[in-house]
Amino acid sequence: MYKKFLYLIPSLIFSNSIAQNSDFKNYTQKIGGSAQVYDMVAIPGGEFTMGSPKTEKGRREDEGPQHKVKLEPFWMGKFEVVWDIYDLYAFKNMEKEMALRHPDPDKSVAKTDASTRPSPPYVDMSFGMGRAGYPAINMTQYAAIHFCKWLYEKTGIFYRLPTEAEWEYACRAGSTTAYSFGNDASKIGEYAWYQKNSDASYKKIGLKKPNAWGLHDMHGNVMEWTLDQYIPDYYAKQPKGEAYAPVTELYPTAVRGGSWDDEPENIRSAARTASKPEWKILDPQLPKSEWWMTSASFVGFRLVRPLKTPSAEEIKAYFSPTLIEDY
Repeated sequence: MYKKFLYLIPSLIFSNSIAQNSDFKNYTQKIGGSAQVYDMVAIPGGEFTMGSPKTEKGRREDEGPQHKVKLEPFWMGKFEVVWDIYDLYAFKNMEKEMALRHPDPDKSVAKTDASTRPSPPYVDMSFGMGRAGYPAINMTQYAAIHFCKWLYEKTGIFYRLPTEAEWEYACRAGSTTAYSFGNDASKIGEYAWYQKNSDASYKKIGLKKPNAWGLHDMHGNVMEWTLDQYIPDYYAKQPKGEAYAPVTELYPTAVRGGSWDDEPENIRSAARTASKPEWKILDPQLPKSEWWMTSASFVGFRLVRPLKTPSAEEIKAYFSPTLIEDY
């Protein structure tokens, strides 16, 4: 039995006016009570063409028709979220232990004492492929959203998952080609871990070249959760001026970027992937875990922070997915 959720996203993501300010620049978010940090890159607002042309090699029908999207400025994580940070959220005792070793003047650990956390995984979710410095994997979209809530409670700064449009815009970094670095597939190995060069496992973050905006591993390594419901023909039937499909069902949701286990066509800037129930196939629990995707060692996530902070009511709604029904 699967659960059906509705996620409510704060407004002011898409706008006809593109704002900038003098404080809009790259910064490093410190994770209180630990030695961990998370680098954020300032992504300028603007308009871009979302989707791929019919002539692009490897293109699929769900990438069209191409359409214009205008976005407000936002920050995006320079890297995917790593286990070193995710484990502080997933394991309360670890967060407390680290706080004993590292000064926590803001008492951030106390702020997260009542945070909702994942159920304990029944196996090591890195599956022995590496942990320190490696992207966190195998979490559900639901778990990734609750990680954002934990980080908000800890720092007072609103972080969330990117929309599909924000993700593609940031990945392209001003490019209109199949990959952020152009159309020459022979250069993929310089920018991405994928099926040919990964040796069947994910790799530490930041080992490949970044795109033009300084973001690493947007192509390959691990796929990344977005906020959107995956709708194959959404580009064709989306409401005018909208570029976000709210989640109303558990499956499928939209994942971007391709992974260490993918062919070149699946790590293109416009390539879309739909989540599947089969990603939990190894989970022995009934019902299946809401927190872990035991067969998705190719899925992780990175964070976004909008330039315009939503209202307290909007933030509360975003972090409170509504259970609609079981099916």
